[in-house]
Amino acid sequence: MYQAEEFTLLPCPECSRFQVKVKETPQFLHMGEIIDGVDMRAEVGILTRNVVIQGEMEDSCYGENQCQFFDYDTFGGHVTIRKNFTSVHLSYVELKHMGQQQQLGRYPVHFHLCGDVDHRGGYRHRTSVDGLSIHHSFSRCITVHGTDGLLIKDTIGFDTLGHCFFLEDGVEQRNILFHNLGLLTKPGTLLPTDRNNSMCTTMRQKVFGNYIPVPATDCMAVSTFWIAHPNNNLINNAAAGSQDAGIWYLFHKEPTGESSGLQLLTKPELTPLGVFYNNRVHSSFKAGLFIDKGVKTTIASAADPREYLCLDNNARFRPHQDGDPEKPRVAALIDRLIAFKNNDHGAWVRGGDIVVQNSAFADNGIGLTFASDGSFPSDEGSSQEVSESLFVGESRNYGFQGGQNKYVGMGGIDQKSRTLPRNRTFPIRGFQIYDGPIHLTRCTFKKYVPTPDRYTSAIGFLMKNPWQITPRNNLSLVKFGPHVSLNVFFGKPGPWFEDCELDGDKNSIFHDTDGSVTGYKDAYVGRIDNYLIRHPSCVNVTKWNAVICSGSYAQVYVQTWSTQNLTMTITRDEYPSYPMVLRGINQKAAFPQYQPVIMLEKGYTIHWNGPAPKTVFLYLINFNKNDWIRVGLCYPSNTIFQITFGFLQRHNGSLSKMEDYEPVNSLEELQRKQSERKFYFDSGTGLLFLYLKAQGRRDGHSYCSSQGCERVRIQAATDSKETSNCMAKAYPQYYRKPSALKRMPAMLTKPCQGCGTRQVVFTSDPHKSYLPVQFQSPSKVETQRGDPSVISVNGTDFAFRSAGVFLLIVDACSVPFRLMEKKFFSLADVSLMGEYLKTGIPPRSVVLLSTRGEIKQLNISDSLIPLGLAKPAHLSNKGSTIFLGFSGNSKPSWTKLFTSPAGQGLGLLEQFIPLQLEEYGCPRIGAVRRRDLELLKQTSKAH
Repeated sequence: MYQAEEFTLLPCPECSRFQVKVKETPQFLHMGEIIDGVDMRAEVGILTRNVVIQGEMEDSCYGENQCQFFDYDTFGGHVTIRKNFTSVHLSYVELKHMGQQQQLGRYPVHFHLCGDVDHRGGYRHRTSVDGLSIHHSFSRCITVHGTDGLLIKDTIGFDTLGHCFFLEDGVEQRNILFHNLGLLTKPGTLLPTDRNNSMCTTMRQKVFGNYIPVPATDCMAVSTFWIAHPNNNLINNAAAGSQDAGIWYLFHKEPTGESSGLQLLTKPELTPLGVFYNNRVHSSFKAGLFIDKGVKTTIASAADPREYLCLDNNARFRPHQDGDPEKPRVAALIDRLIAFKNNDHGAWVRGGDIVVQNSAFADNGIGLTFASDGSFPSDEGSSQEVSESLFVGESRNYGFQGGQNKYVGMGGIDQKSRTLPRNRTFPIRGFQIYDGPIHLTRCTFKKYVPTPDRYTSAIGFLMKNPWQITPRNNLSLVKFGPHVSLNVFFGKPGPWFEDCELDGDKNSIFHDTDGSVTGYKDAYVGRIDNYLIRHPSCVNVTKWNAVICSGSYAQVYVQTWSTQNLTMTITRDEYPSYPMVLRGINQKAAFPQYQPVIMLEKGYTIHWNGPAPKTVFLYLINFNKNDWIRVGLCYPSNTIFQITFGFLQRHNGSLSKMEDYEPVNSLEELQRKQSERKFYFDSGTGLLFLYLKAQGRRDGHSYCSSQGCERVRIQAATDSKETSNCMAKAYPQYYRKPSALKRMPAMLTKPCQGCGTRQVVFTSDPHKSYLPVQFQSPSKVETQRGDPSVISVNGTDFAFRSAGVFLLIVDACSVPFRLMEKKFFSLADVSLMGEYLKTGIPPRSVVLLSTRGEIKQLNISDSLIPLGLAKPAHLSNKGSTIFLGFSGNSKPSWTKLFTSPAGQGLGLLEQFIPLQLEEYGCPRIGAVRRRDLELLKQTSKAH
């Protein structure tokens, strides 16, 4: 974010319409084109206005103005708007040196407890902020405090301290943020969430006792857009660089600050999301978009010594109709997000139901992570989905060192130096699976190539994961580009992954429903050393550290009481030499919990590294009706049991349809009566056997049945203190020969039809159509080897192998693209080409030209000038020549000429050409162009 630069515009009569003249010399690279299908063009904003409000500054920090953190004056001016005004509309005002670090409520623009400021408040014209420039601010940009229905539009917030566009108390709703730009959002001191590491640990006046704040969990959340209630609307905004997050949605358990005690009709975490459309986020450290967490809503005390309003992990977004958890869910839609160059995450999204669509993620540490609410989500049955989206690992935007960019290394594709999200060993991932259930469909992955230093994969898993992962995670219609050499990676011991021995690491799994990931339809992919999910026909993929299997899978959720630091070992009867040892989700908790993924219709035994727990709960997770497994739990031979079954109603904790288990005399009898509530205790081996068979029907993404969560409680009475590990006695007695219940499918032989996103370009102007063009220009050696020259237009390849000049003429006004003519000039006919270029090309056409072989006389420079060539060029005796031109009265900025020295090729060149522009002379399609403004009007009317 520190590569944002300020320039002074100078008069420039000689400039073209695509040029400006600036006084200063740029210090950093600024991207000006679409790269690999993702719009990474730099944002540009005008900071000056004719009306200026600015604070009077001293030369340095003074008094009690947090001078231990700032060496400059941070006591600026402020503008406050209070309730019951007649009319407020701020338009095109510059606010400079505003806000104050030492005092709450002193911001550049502060709407303070104004209530409804739209038609609900009696205002004929919605209160608005339009076209402001807020820069070099000392506390925020615009604060919306206890105010609903405000429009903030076309406003810039640059070089500010603390959250920039700030919704304060968790009660602010129906506000519209439309086409705003925030960048260089730096830490401040006012709230814990504004602070960086050193501020967090130093400022302890409001904590209880000797508590030392933990920066990563209490602070370090400063964001360009801080959205404290989901019922707000973000459209066409850009968060272009923040210390922590670009856009952060958080969820207050109750109103805070001066809104404390206010009774909301619905909880924020249950309220449906407002409009989120066409926002871009980049150059932030923690995440471009972050949807998770809340703030602490109680003052510091001995019970919880943390500061009031510090970051808190106390909220989960679970939107329902009317904010009522008893009514149907309402999916939160994240539509058209572009996230790039964020160190940790392009987006971290927790909750359900949440849908991300039509989005692009490029050059992030991790493109997108979905997180649910764990084993038993607060919103049972919720899920998350990403569709029609593009993931790019390492784009041709190589970055530029400097401006606090300290991570630099070699790229995986071309070994060129590039900036990296973390150090050179960090395992870059496109889509990261955490717990689930998630669904990824119709997505394309490009340019994920490992290096000797790091594992770079299109699909990966949360590292060091102690939590559960559901086998209901499923992927379909996935497309991998030619530069993806690691589709999936399950991690290996080493840097960042550590020992890979946590429970979630071992149980990582997903379902490849159509074979587009693995080549095997209806297959499950797990870690290569997981023998709970295997059968003899499974396929190992060592490169992925994965195994591909067929079968049916579910989970058993095991919870014990008052057994801290107890390790559980689970073994499948078919693979006793390969047990899985689980540490539990939280070993220090009073109620440890374990959740292995298991293959259904198999037998398992469970053992402990200490005395067997007296109370064990077994929950059937993701079991469909009549699904079953057999379990044998290890106990001392003198144990007496009381075993009960019931349906747990999670919303109130009650149990229904309770039944007691009765003993039988043999395992054979138990097997005959597996649908009944029976158990068999083999005192010789110490194994308590029972069948876990689902009675209820499971709906949709619910973990449990529609009747409740099927639960077995085992109460054991024994005076033994011995370690309960029965492995030596259990096997080989209960060993079974491995078998597959579902045959392994044959590997697919044809490429997936219809896989990947149908969009080829993701831009900040989603209603502008672009034509993707690629040129493959081989060198002399590659030509002699027989490699073709190729012009690819919108995915259609036009190849040629003869020496000469190849032209494609494309209609600039048609979508989808319309090829008007293709023409080839051999070496003998090259002299005729000049006349054709002058007279044979129809108006409003895109001209694509590529040469093959060294052409000694190519005198067409003059003929190319009317097509957009900037100045005459010598084109003879070149290795390769590529030209993009336009036939018409306009001279677009994208017209370009590329040449290489003799014997050399140009390799792969990619360009994105805008179509249907009015400047080409194309018919107007203004109704489509005005959709964003219509969306703004519709949003205003709806609220």
